[in-house]
Amino acid sequence: MTGGLYLGGVQLPFVSSLRVYLPREAYDPAEFAYLQSRLEPEQNAISVDAGELADSLGRVSRKHPNPLPTADGDRVRVLSMGADEPKLYAPNQVVARSFASAAELITGHMEQLASLILSQEEWTLDVARASTSHHLEMPLQTRSSTWGIPFSWFVLVYANDRMEVVEASGRILTVRIQVPLTTALGRAERTLRMLATMAPDLDLFTELTDLLHWLSGFNDVGVVELDYGPVANRVHPDDSPADVHMGLQCLAEGDFTGAAAAYRRLANRWMPIRQLARAS
Repeated sequence: MTGGLYLGGVQLPFVSSLRVYLPREAYDPAEFAYLQSRLEPEQNAISVDAGELADSLGRVSRKHPNPLPTADGDRVRVLSMGADEPKLYAPNQVVARSFASAAELITGHMEQLASLILSQEEWTLDVARASTSHHLEMPLQTRSSTWGIPFSWFVLVYANDRMEVVEASGRILTVRIQVPLTTALGRAERTLRMLATMAPDLDLFTELTDLLHWLSGFNDVGVVELDYGPVANRVHPDDSPADVHMGLQCLAEGDFTGAAAAYRRLANRWMPIRQLARAS
Protein backbone atom coordinates (compact mmCIF):
# COMPACT_ATOMS: atom_id res chain seq x y z
CA MET A 1 0.00 0.00 0.00
CA THR A 2 2.90 2.33 0.68
CA GLY A 3 4.04 1.63 -2.87
CA GLY A 4 1.08 3.52 -4.26
CA LEU A 5 -1.68 0.92 -4.37
CA TYR A 6 -4.12 3.40 -2.94
CA LEU A 7 -3.37 5.75 -5.82
CA GLY A 8 -4.25 2.84 -8.07
CA GLY A 9 -7.77 3.27 -6.76
CA VAL A 10 -8.37 5.72 -9.60
CA GLN A 11 -8.65 2.67 -11.86
CA LEU A 12 -11.52 1.35 -9.73
CA PRO A 13 -15.06 2.71 -9.42
CA PHE A 14 -15.04 6.07 -7.68
CA VAL A 15 -16.71 5.56 -4.30
CA SER A 16 -17.72 8.50 -2.12
CA SER A 17 -19.06 8.19 1.40
CA LEU A 18 -21.32 10.02 3.81
CA ARG A 19 -20.62 8.89 7.34
CA VAL A 20 -21.67 9.80 10.86
CA TYR A 21 -19.16 9.90 13.72
CA LEU A 22 -20.60 9.28 17.16
CA PRO A 23 -19.32 9.71 20.74
CA ARG A 24 -18.50 6.79 22.99
CA GLU A 25 -21.77 7.12 24.91
CA ALA A 26 -23.74 6.37 21.75
CA TYR A 27 -22.68 2.70 22.00
CA ASP A 28 -23.48 0.09 24.59
CA PRO A 29 -20.50 -1.58 26.34
CA ALA A 30 -20.44 -4.59 24.00
CA GLU A 31 -20.60 -2.42 20.89
CA PHE A 32 -17.84 -0.12 22.06
CA ALA A 33 -15.64 -3.06 23.05
CA TYR A 34 -16.06 -4.34 19.49
CA LEU A 35 -15.09 -0.96 18.05
CA GLN A 36 -11.97 -0.90 20.19
CA SER A 37 -11.05 -4.38 19.00
CA ARG A 38 -11.13 -3.15 15.39
CA LEU A 39 -8.87 -0.14 16.00
CA GLU A 40 -5.28 -0.57 14.84
CA PRO A 41 -2.27 1.00 16.58
CA GLU A 42 -1.15 4.27 14.99
CA GLN A 43 -3.95 4.16 12.42
CA ASN A 44 -5.12 7.28 10.63
CA ALA A 45 -7.80 8.10 8.08
CA ILE A 46 -5.54 7.34 5.10
CA SER A 47 -4.32 4.03 6.51
CA VAL A 48 -7.96 3.00 6.98
CA ASP A 49 -8.71 3.98 3.36
CA ALA A 50 -5.74 1.94 2.18
CA GLY A 51 -6.75 -1.03 4.31
CA GLU A 52 -10.29 -0.98 2.95
CA LEU A 53 -9.01 -0.96 -0.62
CA ALA A 54 -6.67 -3.87 0.09
CA ASP A 55 -9.53 -5.79 1.70
CA SER A 56 -11.73 -5.19 -1.34
CA LEU A 57 -9.06 -6.29 -3.81
CA GLY A 58 -8.38 -9.34 -1.67
CA ARG A 59 -12.00 -10.43 -1.82
CA VAL A 60 -12.24 -10.29 -5.60
CA SER A 61 -8.88 -12.01 -6.08
CA ARG A 62 -9.60 -15.06 -3.94
CA LYS A 63 -9.20 -18.46 -5.57
CA HIS A 64 -12.95 -18.86 -5.14
CA PRO A 65 -14.16 -15.25 -5.32
CA ASN A 66 -16.76 -14.25 -2.77
CA PRO A 67 -17.57 -10.54 -2.57
CA LEU A 68 -18.93 -10.78 0.96
CA PRO A 69 -16.41 -9.74 3.62
CA THR A 70 -15.70 -11.30 6.97
CA ALA A 71 -15.47 -9.46 10.29
CA ASP A 72 -11.76 -8.95 9.63
CA GLY A 73 -12.80 -6.28 7.14
CA ASP A 74 -14.55 -4.16 9.77
CA ARG A 75 -12.50 -1.02 10.42
CA VAL A 76 -13.19 2.01 12.59
CA ARG A 77 -12.35 5.63 11.88
CA VAL A 78 -11.68 8.06 14.71
CA LEU A 79 -12.25 11.81 14.48
CA SER A 80 -11.74 14.72 16.87
CA MET A 81 -12.99 18.16 15.86
CA GLY A 82 -10.38 19.90 17.99
CA ALA A 83 -7.48 19.35 20.38
CA ASP A 84 -9.77 19.43 23.42
CA GLU A 85 -12.73 17.76 21.75
CA PRO A 86 -13.73 14.14 22.52
CA LYS A 87 -13.05 11.31 20.12
CA LEU A 88 -15.83 10.29 17.79
CA TYR A 89 -16.13 6.91 16.07
CA ALA A 90 -17.37 5.71 12.69
CA PRO A 91 -17.20 1.95 12.04
CA ASN A 92 -17.26 1.16 8.34
CA GLN A 93 -19.64 -1.78 9.06
CA VAL A 94 -18.57 -3.32 5.78
CA VAL A 95 -20.05 -6.70 6.73
CA ALA A 96 -23.48 -5.30 7.60
CA ARG A 97 -23.59 -3.01 4.56
CA SER A 98 -22.44 -5.76 2.21
CA PHE A 99 -25.06 -8.20 3.47
CA ALA A 100 -27.80 -5.60 3.15
CA SER A 101 -26.75 -4.87 -0.44
CA ALA A 102 -26.42 -8.55 -1.31
CA ALA A 103 -29.85 -9.32 0.11
CA GLU A 104 -31.38 -6.55 -1.99
CA LEU A 105 -29.56 -7.80 -5.09
CA ILE A 106 -30.43 -11.48 -4.64
CA THR A 107 -34.11 -10.85 -3.99
CA GLY A 108 -34.54 -8.15 -6.64
CA HIS A 109 -34.92 -8.11 -10.39
CA MET A 110 -31.17 -8.84 -10.75
CA GLU A 111 -31.54 -12.20 -9.02
CA GLN A 112 -30.39 -14.30 -12.00
CA LEU A 113 -27.29 -12.18 -12.56
CA ALA A 114 -26.54 -12.11 -8.84
CA SER A 115 -26.59 -15.91 -8.72
CA LEU A 116 -23.62 -15.96 -11.09
CA ILE A 117 -21.61 -14.02 -8.52
CA LEU A 118 -22.92 -15.61 -5.35
CA SER A 119 -24.77 -18.92 -5.41
CA GLN A 120 -27.77 -19.52 -3.18
CA GLU A 121 -25.76 -22.10 -1.26
CA GLU A 122 -22.94 -19.63 -0.59
CA TRP A 123 -25.43 -16.96 0.38
CA THR A 124 -27.13 -19.28 2.88
CA LEU A 125 -23.81 -20.21 4.46
CA ASP A 126 -22.67 -16.58 4.66
CA VAL A 127 -25.95 -15.49 6.24
CA ALA A 128 -25.65 -18.24 8.84
CA ARG A 129 -22.09 -17.19 9.61
CA ALA A 130 -22.94 -13.52 9.89
CA SER A 131 -26.09 -14.00 11.96
CA THR A 132 -24.00 -15.03 14.95
CA SER A 133 -22.79 -11.44 15.36
CA HIS A 134 -25.10 -8.96 17.07
CA HIS A 135 -22.96 -6.13 15.67
CA LEU A 136 -24.92 -6.43 12.42
CA GLU A 137 -27.86 -4.93 14.31
CA MET A 138 -26.10 -1.61 14.94
CA PRO A 139 -27.55 1.31 12.94
CA LEU A 140 -25.53 1.85 9.78
CA GLN A 141 -23.33 4.93 10.11
CA THR A 142 -22.11 5.05 6.51
CA ARG A 143 -23.72 5.51 3.12
CA SER A 144 -21.77 5.19 -0.10
CA SER A 145 -22.24 6.33 -3.67
CA THR A 146 -20.43 5.11 -6.78
CA TRP A 147 -19.48 7.30 -9.73
CA GLY A 148 -20.65 10.56 -8.25
CA ILE A 149 -22.05 12.26 -5.16
CA PRO A 150 -25.82 12.66 -4.73
CA PHE A 151 -26.79 16.34 -4.82
CA SER A 152 -28.76 15.83 -1.59
CA TRP A 153 -25.47 15.27 0.25
CA PHE A 154 -24.28 18.74 -0.73
CA VAL A 155 -27.30 20.25 1.05
CA LEU A 156 -25.66 19.24 4.35
CA VAL A 157 -22.34 21.05 3.81
CA TYR A 158 -20.90 24.40 2.79
CA ALA A 159 -17.52 25.05 1.23
CA ASN A 160 -16.40 26.97 4.33
CA ASP A 161 -17.12 24.06 6.69
CA ARG A 162 -14.22 22.18 8.23
CA MET A 163 -12.35 20.58 5.31
CA GLU A 164 -9.43 18.19 4.94
CA VAL A 165 -7.66 17.90 1.59
CA VAL A 166 -5.48 14.79 1.48
CA GLU A 167 -2.72 14.76 -1.13
CA ALA A 168 0.13 12.40 -2.03
CA SER A 169 2.50 12.16 -4.99
CA GLY A 170 0.87 15.10 -6.71
CA ARG A 171 -2.64 13.64 -6.54
CA ILE A 172 -5.60 14.48 -4.34
CA LEU A 173 -6.53 11.27 -2.59
CA THR A 174 -9.71 12.64 -1.07
CA VAL A 175 -11.44 15.68 0.33
CA ARG A 176 -13.40 15.40 3.58
CA ILE A 177 -15.89 18.00 4.76
CA GLN A 178 -17.07 17.71 8.36
CA VAL A 179 -20.01 19.44 10.01
CA PRO A 180 -21.81 18.95 13.36
CA LEU A 181 -24.82 16.67 13.00
CA THR A 182 -27.18 19.30 14.42
CA THR A 183 -26.04 21.77 11.76
CA ALA A 184 -26.52 19.23 8.97
CA LEU A 185 -29.99 18.40 10.28
CA GLY A 186 -30.95 22.06 10.39
CA ARG A 187 -29.86 22.58 6.79
CA ALA A 188 -31.79 19.53 5.62
CA GLU A 189 -34.94 20.54 7.52
CA ARG A 190 -34.93 24.09 6.14
CA THR A 191 -34.42 22.84 2.61
CA LEU A 192 -37.22 20.31 2.92
CA ARG A 193 -39.65 22.95 4.16
CA MET A 194 -38.83 25.11 1.16
CA LEU A 195 -39.06 22.23 -1.32
CA ALA A 196 -42.39 21.10 0.14
CA THR A 197 -43.78 24.48 -0.89
CA MET A 198 -41.89 25.19 -4.10
CA ALA A 199 -41.02 21.85 -5.70
CA PRO A 200 -42.34 18.74 -3.89
CA ASP A 201 -42.03 16.66 -7.07
CA LEU A 202 -38.25 17.02 -7.33
CA ASP A 203 -36.16 13.90 -6.81
CA LEU A 204 -34.12 16.00 -4.39
CA PHE A 205 -37.14 16.26 -2.10
CA THR A 206 -37.46 12.46 -1.89
CA GLU A 207 -33.73 11.91 -1.46
CA LEU A 208 -33.44 14.55 1.24
CA THR A 209 -36.46 13.19 3.12
CA ASP A 210 -34.78 9.78 3.29
CA LEU A 211 -31.47 11.38 4.29
CA LEU A 212 -33.08 13.39 7.08
CA HIS A 213 -34.84 10.28 8.42
CA TRP A 214 -31.48 8.45 8.53
CA LEU A 215 -29.58 11.27 10.23
CA SER A 216 -32.33 11.88 12.78
CA GLY A 217 -31.69 8.49 14.33
CA PHE A 218 -28.24 9.42 15.68
CA ASN A 219 -26.87 11.14 18.77
CA ASP A 220 -26.98 14.94 18.48
CA VAL A 221 -23.31 15.16 19.48
CA GLY A 222 -22.32 13.40 16.25
CA VAL A 223 -20.51 14.79 13.22
CA VAL A 224 -21.40 14.26 9.57
CA GLU A 225 -18.55 13.77 7.11
CA LEU A 226 -18.77 13.98 3.33
CA ASP A 227 -15.81 12.00 2.00
CA TYR A 228 -15.29 12.54 -1.73
CA GLY A 229 -12.90 9.61 -2.12
CA PRO A 230 -10.75 9.34 -5.29
CA VAL A 231 -13.23 11.39 -7.34
CA ALA A 232 -11.84 14.44 -5.52
CA ASN A 233 -8.84 14.33 -7.86
CA ARG A 234 -11.23 15.03 -10.75
CA VAL A 235 -13.35 17.80 -9.23
CA HIS A 236 -11.41 19.62 -6.50
CA PRO A 237 -11.72 22.53 -5.93
CA ASP A 238 -15.41 21.75 -6.13
CA ASP A 239 -18.15 24.37 -6.34
CA SER A 240 -20.94 21.80 -6.01
CA PRO A 241 -21.99 22.77 -2.45
CA ALA A 242 -22.18 26.43 -3.52
CA ASP A 243 -24.10 25.56 -6.70
CA VAL A 244 -26.60 23.42 -4.80
CA HIS A 245 -27.26 26.13 -2.22
CA MET A 246 -27.39 28.83 -4.89
CA GLY A 247 -29.90 26.79 -6.87
CA LEU A 248 -32.03 26.26 -3.76
CA GLN A 249 -31.91 29.95 -2.90
CA CYS A 250 -32.97 30.86 -6.43
CA LEU A 251 -35.81 28.35 -6.23
CA ALA A 252 -36.98 29.78 -2.91
CA GLU A 253 -37.02 33.27 -4.45
CA GLY A 254 -38.90 32.09 -7.54
CA ASP A 255 -35.87 32.68 -9.78
CA PHE A 256 -36.26 29.58 -11.91
CA THR A 257 -33.72 30.80 -14.48
CA GLY A 258 -31.05 31.06 -11.78
CA ALA A 259 -32.01 27.66 -10.38
CA ALA A 260 -31.73 26.10 -13.85
CA ALA A 261 -28.32 27.69 -14.38
CA ALA A 262 -27.05 26.24 -11.08
CA TYR A 263 -28.34 22.81 -12.08
CA ARG A 264 -26.60 23.03 -15.47
CA ARG A 265 -23.31 23.78 -13.74
CA LEU A 266 -23.78 20.73 -11.51
CA ALA A 267 -24.76 18.50 -14.43
CA ASN A 268 -21.81 19.65 -16.55
CA ARG A 269 -19.46 18.87 -13.67
CA TRP A 270 -20.80 15.46 -12.67
CA MET A 271 -22.17 13.98 -15.90
CA PRO A 272 -18.67 13.11 -17.24
CA ILE A 273 -17.92 11.37 -13.93
CA ARG A 274 -21.10 9.29 -14.08
CA GLN A 275 -20.45 8.40 -17.71
CA LEU A 276 -17.20 6.72 -16.65
CA ALA A 277 -19.34 3.93 -15.22
CA ARG A 278 -20.13 2.86 -18.78
CA ALA A 279 -16.70 3.55 -20.25
CA SER A 280 -14.65 0.65 -21.58
